[in-house]
Amino acid sequence: MKLTWFSVYNLILALWVGGMAIFTFIVAPAIFRSFGRDTASAIVDKLFPGYFLYTLILAALAFITFFAVAGDQDKPAARLSFVLLIMALVINAYVAFKLHPDAIKAKRQIISFERESPDTPARKEFARLHAASAVLNLLVLADGIALLLVGPTLKK
Repeated sequence: MKLTWFSVYNLILALWVGGMAIFTFIVAPAIFRSFGRDTASAIVDKLFPGYFLYTLILAALAFITFFAVAGDQDKPAARLSFVLLIMALVINAYVAFKLHPDAIKAKRQIISFERESPDTPARKEFARLHAASAVLNLLVLADGIALLLVGPTLKK
């Protein structure tokens, strides 16, 4: 039974890492290469709520299934996995419920990315929030990769 849970746990982590990697490195860049900045931004804006919910749900599912696979939770691998899962949950919740809504508010003040100067206060605020979101996105992606690498030591 533990092997089944371990497989489910790894599937969840694979969906987490794969989904994030595809969106971050393939989908979003393709959209921005294919459309003007304002149109691409509008398209990605439609995708973000689902993307953030996807990563939050997968982190929560990984956290729940972790307890079925961790066994001896005093082992260093289990403790590291637990910390990484908590970090992912906290970061994903922050991005979904605080950072992304703040970025949307800042973005609403921008008439056009193509015509408006990057030096306006709204553009500067949006750039700051976007940079924070990008860094946190990469951190959660790295978190998921680390969980996949640590995972085999949980099984022993």
